Amino acid sequence: MQPLTTNATKTSSSSENQKGDVVTQSSSANQNSKALLVLSDGKVFTGSSFGATGTTLGEAVFTTAMSGYQETMTDPSYHRQIVVTTAPHIGNTGWNDEDNESHGDKIWVAGLVIRDLSAQVSNWRAKRSLEEEMLAQGLIGIKGVDTRAIVRHLRNYGSVAAGIFSGDDAKKPLDELLEIVRSQPSMAGLDLSQEVSTKDAYEVPAEGEERFTVVAYDMGIKTNTPRNFAKRGIRTVVVPANTPFEQITQYQPDGVFISNGPGDPATADTMVEIVKEILAAKLPLFGICFGNQILGRALGLETYKLKFGHRGVNVPVLNHTTGKIDITSQNHGFALKGTAGEVFDTPFGPAQVTHTCLNDGTVEGVALTSGLAYSVQYHPESAAGPNDANPLFDQFISLMTHNRGQN
Repeated sequence: MQPLTTNATKTSSSSENQKGDVVTQSSSANQNSKALLVLSDGKVFTGSSFGATGTTLGEAVFTTAMSGYQETMTDPSYHRQIVVTTAPHIGNTGWNDEDNESHGDKIWVAGLVIRDLSAQVSNWRAKRSLEEEMLAQGLIGIKGVDTRAIVRHLRNYGSVAAGIFSGDDAKKPLDELLEIVRSQPSMAGLDLSQEVSTKDAYEVPAEGEERFTVVAYDMGIKTNTPRNFAKRGIRTVVVPANTPFEQITQYQPDGVFISNGPGDPATADTMVEIVKEILAAKLPLFGICFGNQILGRALGLETYKLKFGHRGVNVPVLNHTTGKIDITSQNHGFALKGTAGEVFDTPFGPAQVTHTCLNDGTVEGVALTSGLAYSVQYHPESAAGPNDANPLFDQFISLMTHNRGQN
């Protein structure tokens, strides 16, 4: 059996910092200097810099969450994305040491776009300000821009490549900046799971009596997911993306979990084949977000890129098997192709499109009708967000209990 590390951390380049193509000058000398948000379609928004200064590139996306900016910024699913917040005031609660969602407390967003930065931090858990953390991690931000106009533009025309330029970089000719923005690769076709995944397997022990062992594939896993398993008596072994199926059998898992993560699911061919092996072995499987897209592909569905994606903590989803509606936390720019309630044949038995979004009809969940494998496009670990979907973790326990009784 391979040894496990208990505190494996992701490695990163100090020059790129894995936030996109980033060159930063992490000093306060240029704070509040001119900054530009340049979109690849030619739109330019002028504001002031905060955090580190320099250049950062990524896909411009927006989140409608009114709170939880720390969880958003540390969510690996936001890798190579410049996040625009619809909430006007950001930074009010500062930065604490408990709410980071990345293993190793790393900020993963490529850049942050806000209207107003709170001048005062007011929260009993805060250890430092948002800007202090951004400076420490080399994250570039722009403030004082009309975020409502930016969000409307992205809503109408779709997410686009973008760049934030501050300090001396903001003084360059606009044509040069636009060329830099347009030179970055499109999110469609990018395989990013390897960039955010742990390099070594590590274990999150169960709280109290150990009931089950779950192997979790880290496609960009959030820390609150193993936490939810642990408090239910589940020992979680987190393994790197694309770990061969024969390697995970050494842990004798009762079930397998496929996590959230960034990038285009159409590039995840290796994981799709691994999931097919898991299904053939009749191991219980649960997936969320990127994991939903991987399971869907393993069952024969295709994926596509959404116009501007779903990013927020108030997205209504209908469960077609129960008729129940959950308010969910979401962060995805790709989705599965399918029809609400559709039942279709797979090599592993009949499957169904179990969940759809009530806003636009997007597929939000699939499952084998046998119940042995299921996944959702949203985040039941709710960090940040509502707890409506949290029982999905209990459903996994019921599935593993039933499967153990059958074997």
